[in-house]
Amino acid sequence: MARAFDTGVRPQWCPGCGNYGVLAAVRGALAELGLRREEVVAVAGIGCHGRVTEYLDVNAFHAIHGRAVPVAEGVKLANPKLTVLVHTGDGDAYAIGLSHLLHAARRNVGIKVIVHNNMVYALTTGQAGPTTPRGLRTRSTPYGSVEEPFNPLLLLLASGATFVARGFSDDVQHLKELVKRAILHKGFAVIDVLQPCVTFYDTRGWIRERAYKLEDAGHDPRDFRAALERSLEAERVPLGVLYEVEKPAFEELALSPEHPPPALRDLKARLPLDKLLARFE
Repeated sequence: MARAFDTGVRPQWCPGCGNYGVLAAVRGALAELGLRREEVVAVAGIGCHGRVTEYLDVNAFHAIHGRAVPVAEGVKLANPKLTVLVHTGDGDAYAIGLSHLLHAARRNVGIKVIVHNNMVYALTTGQAGPTTPRGLRTRSTPYGSVEEPFNPLLLLLASGATFVARGFSDDVQHLKELVKRAILHKGFAVIDVLQPCVTFYDTRGWIRERAYKLEDAGHDPRDFRAALERSLEAERVPLGVLYEVEKPAFEELALSPEHPPPALRDLKARLPLDKLLARFE
């Protein structure tokens, strides 16, 4: 199992990078669930995380900045039987790609989004991003960031996500279980992974001092109000599943043979392409 889903390509991340932990957790989850490489598609965005498609031995697509989620939605709708994983960064998902992420959550498309959240734009040498804490000095904020970071967990809960979790890249075993649970969840699932950038913003010590497991705290992931309260915690860092609820997935509703969408009804009655084009001549 140690070599499962390993392409044999040596990762090029910085020594100690949190991406190693995420990669190990995903490989372990896929192996323990008994999935085959041809049953899985990984879509990656732009950022340090994006190279994961070179190291994870499954079908893969490397999307442009902020567009990993809509690409993954298209894959899932084309073949709902596939397990579709999205690897995306905090800048990729919570900045340029934010609207795609929130609407995928609202629709409940059955993709599994793993956000590599290191709170800076690490690939471009550590500029401030949407989750950068106020006051942090970065390449783009040498006197300290004056912006308040937004709360991705709160935002995703408010957008209707049916599975919202937070993991920590240093705790590979716990993260692996979260990935397994996300894959088994019917519908949209997102895991905000605290993945420290050891080069530009190393938060490992800060996280370890404040992190606790939601399952150890008696948290009920079916309780939406409790999930909201956990997402608002500032001095402590909750890890685990904040919220999970079962609802029909978008692809089930859109591609149902019993209730097909209007565009797929009465296919035999549709005009041939040449006659359709002739209408516009």
